[in-house]
Amino acid sequence: MENHQDNQAKTGLSHESGWERSVIEKLVLASITEQTRARRWGIFFKSLIFLYLILMFVAAMYPKIKQELGVESKDHTAVINVLGIIAEDKEANAENIIESLRTAVKDKHTKGIILHANSPGGSPVQSSYVYEEIRKTKKEHPDLPIYSVVSDMCASGCYYIASASDKIFVNHSSLIGSIGVIMDGFGFVESMQKLGIERRLITAGAHKALLDPFSPPREDETLYMQGLLNQVHQQFIGAVKAGRGDRLKETPDLFSGLVWTGEEGVKLGVADGFGNDDYVAKEIIGAESLVDFTRQEQLLDKLAGKLGSAFGQSIGSMIQGFSLR
Repeated sequence: MENHQDNQAKTGLSHESGWERSVIEKLVLASITEQTRARRWGIFFKSLIFLYLILMFVAAMYPKIKQELGVESKDHTAVINVLGIIAEDKEANAENIIESLRTAVKDKHTKGIILHANSPGGSPVQSSYVYEEIRKTKKEHPDLPIYSVVSDMCASGCYYIASASDKIFVNHSSLIGSIGVIMDGFGFVESMQKLGIERRLITAGAHKALLDPFSPPREDETLYMQGLLNQVHQQFIGAVKAGRGDRLKETPDLFSGLVWTGEEGVKLGVADGFGNDDYVAKEIIGAESLVDFTRQEQLLDKLAGKLGSAFGQSIGSMIQGFSLR
């Protein structure tokens, strides 16, 4: 009897051990399957990212590859965009524009260059860099025409740049000019007094808090800053006169910061004629084919940054989701 009971107990334990072993094996197998699936998805998305980077690299290098292989064998007019605010941290900065200009000049099939302008202006320093580069290019390559073609606006720093070109073409309704310099700010002194706020300012240097918006303006500092603006303004005026020469019909308002329509600008000698990119390329330069030489690195970086960020977040969340399942 006892032997029979022992046999039953052993049989029961055996069944129980077999069941547990089966469950453990299934769990281990499921875990391995899940890990394998996660690795496959990981490899898939890594391959996708790698392909994406390769495509971005090819897109960036394609213009250079075409140039080296001589694919662009047709005479053309090079177009360089000057769009938006001109500043070091913007797409329209001196480095981009100058690099584009140099690349266009090196291309043996470039018969002329168009600066396609649509900008309210910006940094006088960045504008001056480009101005000097255009003047240098014209001196080194006197037979290569450089024209500015204005669409909506070419004001302030943008006109600074355009004045270095051989001619400026506009639309009748374009806005052009604004030969002046501006510095703006705010004053909060009276508002602080009404709110009972006390300004506590400690400096080492009599003018370290120059034009502090929370302190009353000082006449000597205001005059000093006005002098600086006048210097920059005179530099701007000198550049425009050097670039435009006797084409300018000087009036009392010419360098006052006013803007004019393209039609009025031609009358004042601020511009030379009317026409768009196609007209200038075909009728003036004589090379109808337009090739965009605007430096693309900044655009690609921006595109890669935005798409890459969204793409990366999407892939990351998907991979994470797969690994948690």
